[in-house]
Amino acid sequence: MYCPKHATRGAKKRWSKIEYCLRSQGISFDFVQSEKQEGVVRLMDMLISNGYKTIIIVGGDSALNDAANCLMSVKKEVRDTITLGLIPNGIMNDFAHFWGFKENELEQTVKWLKERRVRKIDLGCIRYTNAKGEKCHRYFLNCVNVGLIASLMNLRKQTRRIFGSRTLSFVGSLALMIFQRLDYKMNIKINSDVIDRRVMTVCIGNASGYGQTPNAVPYNGLLDVSVVYHPEMTQLFEGFYLLITGKFLNHHSVHPFRTDEVKVNEAVKAMVSVDGRLMKTPVGPYKITVQQEVLNFLIPS
Repeated sequence: MYCPKHATRGAKKRWSKIEYCLRSQGISFDFVQSEKQEGVVRLMDMLISNGYKTIIIVGGDSALNDAANCLMSVKKEVRDTITLGLIPNGIMNDFAHFWGFKENELEQTVKWLKERRVRKIDLGCIRYTNAKGEKCHRYFLNCVNVGLIASLMNLRKQTRRIFGSRTLSFVGSLALMIFQRLDYKMNIKINSDVIDRRVMTVCIGNASGYGQTPNAVPYNGLLDVSVVYHPEMTQLFEGFYLLITGKFLNHHSVHPFRTDEVKVNEAVKAMVSVDGRLMKTPVGPYKITVQQEVLNFLIPS
């Protein structure tokens, strides 16, 4: 399933390169294309109902999240017969990067997919109540962000569409960050610890969490959690530097945890994002858990 980057040029040229790599390695395939989020869900439902056993998403974190949630909506005996794969092609490709898939290394990616090394992976799940009072849930492969970073990730996605460059989009997001709220009143329970204070951001990672949970892996049945208290402004920029350089946990305002459940009892006006996509803020408390080895995924050799 091909999911072109939104509002970017060169979608046909990009697909031509991917198609050439697939055909040159003797891979037969059927092609469907989705332009919008609703299209991913509709096409996944169609592919599943038509008996496809290997579904490759050519897209980013959001498209992969939609695909995973579609698979989790079917019966386990059906889901267990289906394997999900990924060719990174999104505005954000953090889950692909976790496994070593790179946007500019198409031949290597296709070679790995052809080897068909399947691994059962974990999924995180956020359970919440929406504004209508309905009980809802959403699965995630990478992470849930609560607070400032959720806002920043949303800004980064928007600026990435404008600038194209990952670095420029991050710098642009930092510039716009001065207009964002920097801390939130939260009450969070992690294991036996209760955090009841003002917090800048929380990341609950099933994988690397855009650098905020760098030690998390989606196959140990646990979630890594990074809670960031409100640092001074100079320390804030130091924190972003450590985030970019992969040393986020070294910042003294970052408090790491490992758990199988996080209860957010209160997070006043804090935005929430799931795999980089902003979701409507839950009403009242919500819970984040992990489900172990529930999805077949193609990984590198």
